[in-house]
Amino acid sequence: MSGLPWRRPRHLLALCAGLDLAACLVLAAAIDALRGTDLLAQPGWLVAFGLVYLLFGWLLGTYTVLRWPWLRLRLVILRLAITALATMLLVALVDWFLNLPAGLFLSHRSTQVYLLGSLSVWALLVRLALRWVGRRYPQRDWGLMAAPHETPSILREWQRTPFAVTPRVLPLSGHAVSPGGVVLGSDLRLAPDQERQLRALGEGGVPITTVIELAERELERLPPALLPGDWLSQADIPWSDTFSVQRQLKRAADVVVALLLLLLALPVMLLAGLLIWLEDRGPVFYVQARSGWMGKTFRLLKLRTMTDADADAPASWTVPGDGRITRVGQVLRRVRLDELPQLVNVLSGDMSLIGPRPERPEHEADLEAHIPHYRKRHWMRPGLSGWAQVSAPYAASLEEAELKLSYDLYYLHNWSTALDLLILFKTIKIVLKAGGR
Repeated sequence: MSGLPWRRPRHLLALCAGLDLAACLVLAAAIDALRGTDLLAQPGWLVAFGLVYLLFGWLLGTYTVLRWPWLRLRLVILRLAITALATMLLVALVDWFLNLPAGLFLSHRSTQVYLLGSLSVWALLVRLALRWVGRRYPQRDWGLMAAPHETPSILREWQRTPFAVTPRVLPLSGHAVSPGGVVLGSDLRLAPDQERQLRALGEGGVPITTVIELAERELERLPPALLPGDWLSQADIPWSDTFSVQRQLKRAADVVVALLLLLLALPVMLLAGLLIWLEDRGPVFYVQARSGWMGKTFRLLKLRTMTDADADAPASWTVPGDGRITRVGQVLRRVRLDELPQLVNVLSGDMSLIGPRPERPEHEADLEAHIPHYRKRHWMRPGLSGWAQVSAPYAASLEEAELKLSYDLYYLHNWSTALDLLILFKTIKIVLKAGGR
């Protein structure tokens, strides 16, 4: 059971969300039968209501608890209660603005109490059941067989990834306990008797994989320190096909979405620009050289979030509590509004909506010298947001830059329209929760 694909976090989230939405419809039918309402006769409103409930649950972390089996029960209940209250409040606001007809039973406060109350109880039971399954059937027990010099670096990559279960090291001769699966190091050289032993495990049904394959599947990143020097050529990446439908769709989406967002965000940018100017009478925009596609330098646009004197200072990492950041800049960074002018860079073709974040050339000389495969992140257009931005903390050191590169390499190797959409949804969540820095 530990190998079932639905046990993966996003599959588990989709399963739980589907059960919540189905329960919304079933509970509505039950309320119709018990109270004489007619909720099922208004399916459009009912589905919209269920989707709003799912959205608030996603934003407030009622699905995240599936990955946190140690989260206290009272906190799970609190998140579900806040989700129900937020849904009820939004329905009340819509009712007030649109003056919904009295025949729309879903807008009645008593109906919402019954539906959201029973839905919250159902959601709690589903989450407790899925968490029980997670404890009863833990993730696969991977055993690591690797050369002594590469074992520490392999274990380190698993230990620095949240929620990942670190493989246990197996002796290179003799296995006291047969593992649920065997993961092989890249530099491992087996003696004939070890190869026979490994073959016997495979014939006995024990999965055998490599460190790189397991990292890509479980960590959803590719640590550069574990990759061989000849790993991946430019022709091997999915984006390399100039005439692929996905690549053409990506560029078309960049132009259409960037143009719409730019028009919608114009009032916000004007207000932000005014606040920036009022704080210190400095320039509103910050223009900075960044490395783009194939290493070509371009001029990146941002709303200025640092003091004007520090904007042109030598390149240095931004750290928590950085004194260079203005008060207005702190707010803009939290909700990532300072990135909005880069929509112009997207329209010009220097950037994409989704891709590896462009780095300053001054930083890159040092990063390329210390981190293998760093240059490969230039094989796709840089993006406003990326897999590294939604999966890892802000990079403020060489070690953190290496961690973020591992996510960029995963994106490079696994790019697809579906992955871009996932990154887009995660970015929206970060913006709505003011999770930027």
